[in-house]
Parts: sequence; C-alpha cells; structure tokens
Amino acid sequence: MNNSLVEWAMRVAEAELRASLPRRWAHIQGVAGRAGEIGSALGKDSALLVSAATLHDVGYAPRLATTGFHPLDGARFLRDEHGADERLVRLVANHSFALLEAEERGLREELTTEFPLLEQPLLVDALVYCDMTTTPDGGRTTAQDRVAEILSRYGADSLVGRFIRQAKPDILAAVGRVEAALANQPR
Repeated sequence: MNNSLVEWAMRVAEAELRASLPRRWAHIQGVAGRAGEIGSALGKDSALLVSAATLHDVGYAPRLATTGFHPLDGARFLRDEHGADERLVRLVANHSFALLEAEERGLREELTTEFPLLEQPLLVDALVYCDMTTTPDGGRTTAQDRVAEILSRYGADSLVGRFIRQAKPDILAAVGRVEAALANQPR
C-alpha cells in the first residue's frame, strides 16, 4: 500500500474537518478504517481506496463549501489546491452515487464534465460500501440502516431524502457486489 498517499489524505482531512466538524471527522475515520480492512480485495488500488475514503467528505468543510454539494466542492478543492491524483479526485466527486444528488441540485453537467465517473466498478463500489456501512459517528452499520438513518436525519421529502431514496437500490446493489467479492477472497 502507498502509505504516503494515505498519510497525506489523513493530514488533509484532519486539517479541514477535525475541529470544524468533529462528527464528520469521526465518520471519515470509520470509513477509512473500513477501507483499510477491505483494501486487499483491490490489490494495487488499496491505498487509493483508503485515501478516497479518508477524503470523500472533505467538501463539507465550511471553508470549502462553495456550491453546498460536498462531492463537487471536495473534488475541486483536491484538484485545485492540492493537484491530487485524477482518480482520487474522481472517486471523491462521484462517491456514493453523487451523480443522482447532483441531478437533484442542478449540478449534473458540472459534475460529469469536470469529474467523469471512474471506470473501475469494484473500486467505485468499494467506496460506496465503506461509506454506506459506516454510521455518522464512525461505527459499523448495515447499508439498509444507513439509508434509513440518512432519511430520518434529513427527512424523506428533503433534497437529500429524495436523492437517497432514488439511490437506495444502487447502494444496496453496490454493497452486495462488494460483499460477494469479499466472500470470494482467499482467507
């Protein structure tokens, strides 16, 4: 694993979120831990997964929230301020079916033009898995319970509620694919 990439990602996420959004910071640490556990299934991309998991919510940082859409704000920050690896930036921009939320926000064209979806399905699914099986406080959960938690926190008729209801089948399918891949890993 490329420990320097992972260490850099942790420093950046911590600097942006630890003090300003401690609960989000706890979630990120849980998601990154989960990525570390399953990273071996991705071989050479394990550090990329852990780094993307560490940075996936960096766009929530108050100083970075320019559009209010954290995947886009985070990806722009990583690209513009850090010149981060293109695959990493594209994973952050598109994590957990962000394209569906971008559509709700009228930002689909910006997201797809600036940050096309990475064509590595297992890597994309693995980031969904890590995010959607981690609670807001960094604990473990099921994808079903995570979707329910998001709906209860934001409300079913909110923009995020509409997005998560639409994304739920895709989220559950991605989590299922990762669980199947993990089950087929040699022990």
